[in-house]
Amino acid sequence: MATFLQNAKRINRNLVLNGVYLTGTCCKKYLESFRLFSMKHAGGPAKNIVFIDGVRTPFLQSGTKYNDLMAHDLATHALLNLRNRTGISKEIVDYIVFGTVMQEVRTSNIGREAALAAGFDDTTPAHTVTMACISSNQALTTGMGLMACGVYDTIVAGGVEFMSDIPIRHSRQMRSLLLKTRKAKTLSQKMSLLASIRPSHFTPDLPAVAEFSSGETMGHSSDRLAAAFKISRTEQDQYSLRSHSLAARAQQQGYLTDLVPYKVPGVDGVVDKDNGVRVSTLDQMSKLKPAFVKPYGTITAANASFLTDGASAALIMTEEKAHQLGLKPKAYMRGFIYVSQDPVDQLLLGPAYAIPKILDKTGLKVDDVGVWEVHEAFAAQILANLKALDSDYFAENYLKRRSGKVGVPDLSKWNAWGGSLSIGHPFAATGVRLATHTANRLIRENQQFGLIAACAAGGQGVAMIMEKYPDAKI
Repeated sequence: MATFLQNAKRINRNLVLNGVYLTGTCCKKYLESFRLFSMKHAGGPAKNIVFIDGVRTPFLQSGTKYNDLMAHDLATHALLNLRNRTGISKEIVDYIVFGTVMQEVRTSNIGREAALAAGFDDTTPAHTVTMACISSNQALTTGMGLMACGVYDTIVAGGVEFMSDIPIRHSRQMRSLLLKTRKAKTLSQKMSLLASIRPSHFTPDLPAVAEFSSGETMGHSSDRLAAAFKISRTEQDQYSLRSHSLAARAQQQGYLTDLVPYKVPGVDGVVDKDNGVRVSTLDQMSKLKPAFVKPYGTITAANASFLTDGASAALIMTEEKAHQLGLKPKAYMRGFIYVSQDPVDQLLLGPAYAIPKILDKTGLKVDDVGVWEVHEAFAAQILANLKALDSDYFAENYLKRRSGKVGVPDLSKWNAWGGSLSIGHPFAATGVRLATHTANRLIRENQQFGLIAACAAGGQGVAMIMEKYPDAKI
């Protein structure tokens, strides 16, 4: 098997994780021999999985125009517009996977609830996944796995986050008291329980964007990461300004075609663009005070992603099914890998671990990748990952199996339409946004391979490879 794969890599480095595929210029006899080899050793034929298209709501800063909605509304809008964009009939979709992080208790399986509201067939199963900032990456790759196993042919994957109305609970003492009151059988028992209420019972139990294992927020972790990699405040502000400037240019040039306008009830006009994109100046940014480590930290509101409301959805399927339906894919879904590491000192270094692994798995080099879409939690996080990729020490001591650094990508190919710092970061919706931008950029920029990477809470991360579909169009 090893010899076969070595020969395949020599012929064509377009290989695929979890069922290696050969495409492009490789001759038919190798394709056929590989198909037979795959059937013998993997229990069946390898399947090409394709990305048809993706959509998203405008990403808005929390507490703005989506303020009176629910996550369910945003997810429904994304799913409904995916149907409209692709023209897919509701009966064709085999399964729906949706991601969310800050879960609304009334719609605990939001994938199912939003699918029903969007008019998908009520016989189509749906489930909801959560993996922090890479939840919709997990939705996509769960769909890929279901198709690779031959269970389904057509999957809708997406994610939603609604930070304008996060679930806030009563204190534990109050919750316990209320549950006991519900079970009380007599009025006197209920009155006795209610009489035991104390002012401290009314202290709310607020959700925290912090690591349960360490109690530390991502902002604090990012500040420590900046110090460890010697990343200055100025470098962070410069990167953040780059993100906002590129996003503003992409808006002006009409590149963000994945965005579908939203007529929000009770709000004047139509929401038709991301509202977090703001091109400032380095002088204005330098005046902001540290947000986490005070007074000496370097993370500020200007160089960190903001709390965002938004939803996204994508249609993926087997290539064979796409051909049967007459659909033109935008890209192949070529491979993925998840990583995890120390959630204290390396919380945000997921891309630095995942990128080299996915490159090794697919036989690609840094220079083979023409489109990079990497989640921007903080400017410091991005710069730290870039420095780690460019470090022989990091490669030798942390990646272990490498004798030299991975290398720095061509930054002209890196987040060319802006990123989470500017477009926004609805936790569970970002992964599909990254995939859709990758597919659209591959077509617009005429590149073959795109790489997606992101960090996530818990010290986890993901990397994915996509390949432009022949003659694909936006």
